[in-house]
Parts: sequence; structure tokens; C-alpha cells
Amino acid sequence: MKKHIAILAGGDSSEFPVSMNSARTIKDHLDPAKYHAWLVVVRGDKWYVETDNQTRVAVNKDDFSVEMDGERIHFDCAFITIHGTPGENGVLQGYFETLRIPYTTSGVLASSLTFNKLFSKRYMEGFGVNISNYQLLRHSDEYDPQAIIGKTGLPCFVKPNRGGSSFGVTKVTSADELSRAIEKAFEEDHQVLVEAYLEGTELTCGLFKSGGEEWVFPPTEIVSKKEFFDYEAKYTQGMADEITPARISDKLDQDVRELSSRLYDLFDCRGIVRIDYIYAHERLYFMEVNTIPGMSAASIVPQQIRAMGYTLQEMFTLAIEDAITHNQKEGLRK
Repeated sequence: MKKHIAILAGGDSSEFPVSMNSARTIKDHLDPAKYHAWLVVVRGDKWYVETDNQTRVAVNKDDFSVEMDGERIHFDCAFITIHGTPGENGVLQGYFETLRIPYTTSGVLASSLTFNKLFSKRYMEGFGVNISNYQLLRHSDEYDPQAIIGKTGLPCFVKPNRGGSSFGVTKVTSADELSRAIEKAFEEDHQVLVEAYLEGTELTCGLFKSGGEEWVFPPTEIVSKKEFFDYEAKYTQGMADEITPARISDKLDQDVRELSSRLYDLFDCRGIVRIDYIYAHERLYFMEVNTIPGMSAASIVPQQIRAMGYTLQEMFTLAIEDAITHNQKEGLRK
């Protein structure tokens, strides 16, 4: 019997359209012989199934089910593809764990930890992983731009502490730009991170682990045609070169893959993730973990999956079956 898979999309952040594009790609590539694919849109307290004819059917959040043509459908697995809140920060993961419904991402703790750039950096410092200099600001903080620049130097990046797709991110090249950049980042989050700029090669590596096996995808080199890899560069064709496999030495390629595998375990990740780095000063610097990476046609992980010789359908099947198996094992322990 085919399983009912809910592909959760949307969310409450500026990444809503990115998430919708990712979800539609996933829906198009789920194995129709194994799964009934349903697009579930989440926006605030409005949860609904979007059918192929654009009809919206409300989801019962008490048991995560939907009534369709007189039939009550209970979903067998949640394929979470919400970038930002509530999908990437552990909120939905807690909801599904309460209902004991399998989901395809990292757990509550790993999701909340990696979503917070400050916490993930502090956590990595304890394991000797290279990170850039940074300064955290809260909305109520008074700050001295010169003191911040004294710590991070110029240029520097100002970004929301919790967010993605480069919304609210600014590359600051002079002291008089800093306050405006900080206010822009505060529009996305009440915590802002100011990070030192590292001039080097931007690299990112997707991976997935299940049942003692691992699939570490070929790293991608990102060459933005703008000042940095911002929203426009990420999602506008021709604004960035995403080169897979990356044009790096065999040694650096191995280092990226090995560090990605190590970080996946240290953060206790599950599902398909992507980890970002800068290679500068002959060192690999950790930037952040994306526990719900983009899966749209313009996204990096699908490129890496194909470069490794797999189809999206194969990898999505592995992710779903791993989630179901994990849930069964957890259920036996409860």
C-alpha cells in the first residue's frame, strides 16, 4: 500500500517563496509507485493541503490529518521543506514528535542549535573547528560601531542570527554603513551577527546518513557575480557560478567531505543537510549548517546529488524510509 507523504512548505519567514519552490520540486520527484504526495502549506495557524486544482483543504492539527472526498487521510511521514521558522528551528519537529509522526529532518535539538548561528559557532569552537571573528547584537543593545569594527575588521558581514537565503544580509565596507546594515538585519530577527569577512573560496557540501551508510555529495564552489552570494545571486539565473564538483585539490575535497561528515555527527543531524565553508588562509572555516537546504531547480543540493550519480527520486526515497525507520526505533524505546 502506498504511503501518504506530506510535503510541508511555506512558513512564516521571508523564505516562503523559496520553500514553495523546493516543495514543488520534491513533489515532482517522489516515487509515484511508493507514495501519495501531498503539498501541505503552513502559514501561521493556517495549514492546508493545496491540491492539483488549487483547492485548499484545511489540515486537522490535532492529529495531522485531512479529509479528502469523504476519506480521512492520516499522513505516514512529513517531508519538511520549510526554510526558516517553524520548519528549520525545531518547532515542527517537536510537534511531530508529540504525535509520533516520522519527519525527514534533524531532531528538535539539532534543528534549534544549527538554526542559531551564534550557538552553532560557539558549539564548534569547543571542537577546535575554525570560525571567523564575530560580534552578537540584541535589539535592545547599545553598540559602538568602531568597537565592533575593531573586533571584526572591514569588510564585514551583518546578518540576522536566525535566518536564511541571505535575507537581511549586508556586506559592510565602511564604518558609516554599519548602523544601516544592522537595522536592516533587525528587520528579520531580534538578534544580529556581525562577522569578519574572509577572502577565499566559498564551498558547500551536502550529505545524508542512514543505517550506517553515508552519502557525502561532491562539494560545490560558489562564485557570485555580485559582492557576495545574496538572495539575487542565489535565485537568479546567471548571477552566480555554482561549480560542481568544486575546482579544488583532491586534498581539500577530501578535507571538506571529512569535516562535513564529522559535523553532521557532532550536531546529531538527520536527513539531507548542507554545510557551508570558506577556505581562506589555507584553512577551512565553518560558516553554517542548513538542516533544510533548498531543493528547487536553482538549488545546490540537487546539483550535487546528480553529480554523485543519483536521482532526486532515489535520494528522497532514502530520506523518507530513513525517517520512518528512525521513528519506529524511537517508538520502541518510548
